[in-house]
Amino acid sequence: MRGGEREKREGDTEMSEPATNPAATSFPAATISLPLGLEVLRTYSGALVCLEIFFGGLVWILVASSNVPVPLLQGWVMFVSLTTFSLSCAYLSLLITGLADRINTDWNFLDVVYHFVALLFYFAAFVLEAATTAANGGAHIKPLPNSTETVICITHPRGNIFTVLDEKQYSINVAATIFAFVVTLCYGCSMVMGFKRWRM
Repeated sequence: MRGGEREKREGDTEMSEPATNPAATSFPAATISLPLGLEVLRTYSGALVCLEIFFGGLVWILVASSNVPVPLLQGWVMFVSLTTFSLSCAYLSLLITGLADRINTDWNFLDVVYHFVALLFYFAAFVLEAATTAANGGAHIKPLPNSTETVICITHPRGNIFTVLDEKQYSINVAATIFAFVVTLCYGCSMVMGFKRWRM
């Protein structure tokens, strides 16, 4: 009888021991090389993300203020600039608030992937915005003297794509093209720096 009680007690202690499978009870810690909080703004990567947000915001504001004269080409520019603006703001917010440390993932890898995809998309947006601006082809919209009507003067059309922009739209699109190029460079630099952090 005592042998049965001893086996019962040994069975109870075996059942009350916690599971020893570490994969089922623990998660890997978040992997992030950037500092959290406002210290991230003192790093080159943090400064580049701020530049991505600032110049990316200027791109979509400028394209929108030109009334999107070529929606077929500039629709992609608006989509890319608004999406990357929102994602970069969210990414910087996670770093500043420190919430990135609470999300168990490899932030260094996600940083490289995000900036690579953003670089590809923004390069395409820059090319389309430059094509929209360059396809103006010397067209000028001028009002007729002593009339309320306008006339379009085309000096020398070139290429397969032809857009008609007034002077204000043309100037705005030139500025948007320059800023889109700057943002593309920022995303490229961020991707290179993120790749170095990820490989360390």
